[in-house]
Amino acid sequence: MEPSPAKGKQQGRLLVSTTLDAKDELEERLERCVAITTSITTGLSEREANDALTAHVCKGPQQHEEVCLGLFTLLLTETTQAQRCYRDLTLVNRDGMNVVLIKINQILMEKFLKLQEVCRTQLVWLVRELVKSSVIGADGVLMTLMKQIAGGDLSNKNLWLAENVLDILVEQREWVLKSGMLVAMSVYTYLRLIVDHGTTNLLPLRQREVDFCVGLLRERFMECFIIGRDLVRLLQNVARIPEMELLWKDLLHNPQSLSPQFTGLLQLLTSRTSRKFLACRLTPDMETKLLFMTSRVRFGQQKRYQDWFQRQYLSTAESQSLRCDLIRYICGVVHPSNEVLSSDILPRWAIIGWLLTTCTSNVAASNAKLALFYDWLFFNPEKDSIMNIEPAILVMHHSMKPHPAITATLLDFMCRIIPHFFPPLEGQVRQGVFNSLNFIMEKRVLAHLAPLFDNPKLDRELRSMLRERFPEFCSSPSPPTEVKMEESVPLEMDNHVLDKEDGCYDNTDATFSDDEEELNSKGETHCKKREFRFHQVKETYVEEPADITPYVDQLDEMLKEKVLQLQKGSDTEAQCEVMQEIVDLILEEDFDSEQMSALASCLAELFKGHFRGDVLPEEITEESLEESVCKPVCLIFRNLCQMQEENSGFSVLLDMLAELYQKQPKIGYHLLYYLKASKAAAGKMSLYESFAQATALGDLHTCLMMDMKACQEDDVRLLCYLTPSIYSEFPDETLRSGELLNMIVAVIDSTQLQELMCHVMMGNLVMFRKDSVLNILIQSLDWETFEQYSTWQLFLAHSIPLETIIPILQHLKYKGEHNTLHTVIMQDTPTEEMVKMVLSRPCHTEDQFTTSILRHWAAKHDDLLGEHIKALLIKNNNMPRKRQSLRSSSSKLAQLTLEQMLEHLDSLRLSLSNTKNNFFAQTPILQALQHVQASCDEAHKMRFSDLFSLAEEYEDSSKPPKSRRKAPASSPRSRKGAAPPANNEEDSGSSSASVSSCAAIGLFRLRQPSPDGIAILCGM
Repeated sequence: MEPSPAKGKQQGRLLVSTTLDAKDELEERLERCVAITTSITTGLSEREANDALTAHVCKGPQQHEEVCLGLFTLLLTETTQAQRCYRDLTLVNRDGMNVVLIKINQILMEKFLKLQEVCRTQLVWLVRELVKSSVIGADGVLMTLMKQIAGGDLSNKNLWLAENVLDILVEQREWVLKSGMLVAMSVYTYLRLIVDHGTTNLLPLRQREVDFCVGLLRERFMECFIIGRDLVRLLQNVARIPEMELLWKDLLHNPQSLSPQFTGLLQLLTSRTSRKFLACRLTPDMETKLLFMTSRVRFGQQKRYQDWFQRQYLSTAESQSLRCDLIRYICGVVHPSNEVLSSDILPRWAIIGWLLTTCTSNVAASNAKLALFYDWLFFNPEKDSIMNIEPAILVMHHSMKPHPAITATLLDFMCRIIPHFFPPLEGQVRQGVFNSLNFIMEKRVLAHLAPLFDNPKLDRELRSMLRERFPEFCSSPSPPTEVKMEESVPLEMDNHVLDKEDGCYDNTDATFSDDEEELNSKGETHCKKREFRFHQVKETYVEEPADITPYVDQLDEMLKEKVLQLQKGSDTEAQCEVMQEIVDLILEEDFDSEQMSALASCLAELFKGHFRGDVLPEEITEESLEESVCKPVCLIFRNLCQMQEENSGFSVLLDMLAELYQKQPKIGYHLLYYLKASKAAAGKMSLYESFAQATALGDLHTCLMMDMKACQEDDVRLLCYLTPSIYSEFPDETLRSGELLNMIVAVIDSTQLQELMCHVMMGNLVMFRKDSVLNILIQSLDWETFEQYSTWQLFLAHSIPLETIIPILQHLKYKGEHNTLHTVIMQDTPTEEMVKMVLSRPCHTEDQFTTSILRHWAAKHDDLLGEHIKALLIKNNNMPRKRQSLRSSSSKLAQLTLEQMLEHLDSLRLSLSNTKNNFFAQTPILQALQHVQASCDEAHKMRFSDLFSLAEEYEDSSKPPKSRRKAPASSPRSRKGAAPPANNEEDSGSSSASVSSCAAIGLFRLRQPSPDGIAILCGM
């Protein structure tokens, strides 16, 4: 007898949990959706259930999401219903599976380790089905699934996942080849996994992985080239495998055989590896734990955290290979802000030192050292970041006292790698290492290298080798060099952590609670680039007093007194008064400009609290806006606004602001906010242009884009608030490219999108203009799905003629992301040029774009469409192919052929065959088909016989065509007994592009508003 289920626990739950676990919010949400979905379909036949679900999703976005997520959850938890649920899901969804794709990504990133075994299996099955169906966005989901395959893990679960993902990639190879990023990510992932699969029982799997990687590398090498120099590192690790050895030889000696654009190994080694590749080899759980340590654990309290990480991920012999992935990730992805670097948070070099000292395999240790120095070998200061090479020098520097053996080993490795990495490129490697050391000195990571290279703790032979290799850095300290501005690199990196060198890799008590971390990991898993900013860390800094000691002594007595007074000020009003006095001192004629840098450092430190949290008030009123700009730092802005540019003090104060900008880059978008929000700054937006020219960047466009990017990362609400002003005040910088637009649509939600559309329709915002809109929309075709959707909705809100962007049809890829384009095209009455562009797309059986547009026009503008098609058919039938005249720039793109037109018309005929639409009974269409049939060859007559039969029947019919159109029973297709559609929606063909609430604004903005449309708007 089987045990009955525990009370209070449902069968087929999504996540593994115990009675002590709190109910998971995501699981609760999905269970509610299941309940709603099952209540709709209970007791109904399959057809009735599908009709009921379809009717429910049409009620609104919320109902659509509930049904889609309900079917999705049933698919994961009920294996017997999986096929039916997936079929229903494909039929009822109205957003190209977007709701489901988002939820899959969320589960993969946050809940995958907690999934029930059955649900994990079903999730992989679902991804396979999405790929088979070529669902837009499935490549992103597949890359997220690949991220869950852990390196250095030979557990059955991990091997099962690696094998199943490989099956999908191999089975759907043609689909994979359509995405260059997926090709590169797949090669990067499986080249890394091959290293782990060398045991006898795993050789069959390894062989499949080798065949897969070699095939893609040989067939699509330039897509794989985007991986950069780490591709060489991975290939070196597997170069002894016969197939890989042949590829390696071609890479070295015959690069043109891989691609005509590939010039050789040096070209690849000088290309930096993108963060996304380095991050893809850590599972989301590993990444979250590592980010937790580098952003929230205090230096000296890391031992428990490191012990936990060691037990979880680094406890087996095979897991030693993971250390390379971790070190590459720390060097290339974890780039802390100045705020974190100057705090007592666990530094990167300490984690790397711990990874090196706990390594138990000689091979893994050697590979780990190579991973640490890899960016040094071909370092180019113009392209590479100081943050990639900083950890290695700091590991050596800080290990000298507590762990001199580590420093000696790394220095020895650095010397020996130069001649041995690749002898033909020894000169380039030496130059790369020299560039790295020089840049380290220039950026003041270390003041000088002589104490490190000529330290008595090093043996004589090593010191001799260092003097031989790097004589320039072994002499006495050179005079200080000018420090260039470097994003997220502190001007003084030698801070208080120097006092904690003893025991820097292992120290005392702390706690690491899995449950606590699980709670805090929400929303942190997707952190990329500069987004390693946890709100908890920011809050702790507010309480810490600003340390301005290193800078304040460089000021004269009067200025020093005011700065110290500013530091002691307790309320904002008093601080503002002192700040005004400081500004007055700056404006005095005898102000010493050499104090400017020290003063800027003091102000940046004192005002750092002003740059945390939200700038924009929760409720936007005149009073709240004025209150938000009453901060001491705003006194500089206000004084600049009140001064004339001719005033000598204006340039001095502007230089002061530029100096402050170098210390605190957030100043830029705070200035933009002040110029928009403050009454005192009305009409003074041109001040920002003067400010941009005064900065080290010296360029308005670069400065504006950097400031808006910083704003995007910190405060999306503020970004949306600033957008109308930025576009209106700086049209040449914003409208000529899609850079700012991409920043905006990448982060806004549907509510913010709707607000921006309202601004456009009210005339407060112009984001497109005729001369550049086409280029921007073409750029947007490479953006994410929702980014494209938002872009098209914003375009809809503008009054730009559709003819302006019709040539974009020629740039749409087969099965590309162009659902929203249906909405745009279907808003206008079709012109002959529009019909021509639509018909000129290649005809694919699975590409329903052209057919759906033609079907919509056939339902709404049948007479007009018929005349246009007749004109195009006759024109293309009469015109010799070799001498077709191309009248417009858009026509030059549209090489329309008669065969293409007939293919699309035949697809339209089949699409309309089961409807009441009598488009093909029109006189113009039948006359045109007659004309074409009379002159085309037998092959075309046979191929399109069903299409031409309509014309033959028209020929034999005694009834006039017009009456035939009014009497569906006399239509050739109506006599086949096909049931008419349930409603007119099917005739409109609009199912190809569903419209959300924010898109409705664009749809109501028709060329000629209808009475019904006005009535609906008035009732909203």
